[in-house]
Amino acid sequence: MTHQHTIFSSLTAKLKNLLTVSKASQANISDAEYTRLVESICKQIKKSNWRPSCVVGITRGGLIPAVMISHYFNVKMYSLDISLRDGGECTSNLWLAEEAYGYTPKEEREEQLHFEISGIPTSSLRARKNILIVDDINDQGATLNWLMEDWRSGCLPSDPAWESVWNNNVKFAVVVNNASSKCNVKMDFVGKTIDKSKDDSWIVFPYEAWWK
Repeated sequence: MTHQHTIFSSLTAKLKNLLTVSKASQANISDAEYTRLVESICKQIKKSNWRPSCVVGITRGGLIPAVMISHYFNVKMYSLDISLRDGGECTSNLWLAEEAYGYTPKEEREEQLHFEISGIPTSSLRARKNILIVDDINDQGATLNWLMEDWRSGCLPSDPAWESVWNNNVKFAVVVNNASSKCNVKMDFVGKTIDKSKDDSWIVFPYEAWWK
């Protein structure tokens, strides 16, 4: 056996090992399981007696479950473009932040002051909206942490009232939740929980390889 043939055989064996490890480190979710997980989330929301005014799906993976949940509860659905992986772009959405916070614009504050002076109740002028943030997976928590920081920075960032927004009128739902995530808030509604500190398998959702 020549030296070149030995090197080629060694490289081929290493490549086969890498492919085997890569294949073994994937955890595939079937269409049927995916549907069951989203259905479980809907049932959890229903049981909680909390209802979303709207559903917000995070691109790309959060859009499909967000559409499904929005149809289930018959509410509007919006999308947020947050792509931190591979240097992707992220889009701020100030009006959603204001809806979450219950921010009252200047003209409404002046109207509210007039009503207060006149003795007219003002509680109905602007209330916080119930918003459900949806993603396919809470992996390391970076996406949701970015969203919370972005919303807060765009609407009275120094107001401690923001702490009463998360997990109250703004809740979070993920199809898969990583128990060892570094997310700054807990997930309110979860399809299933994994722990990547024990098993770092790459989760493959059915729509990510539907043509195979």
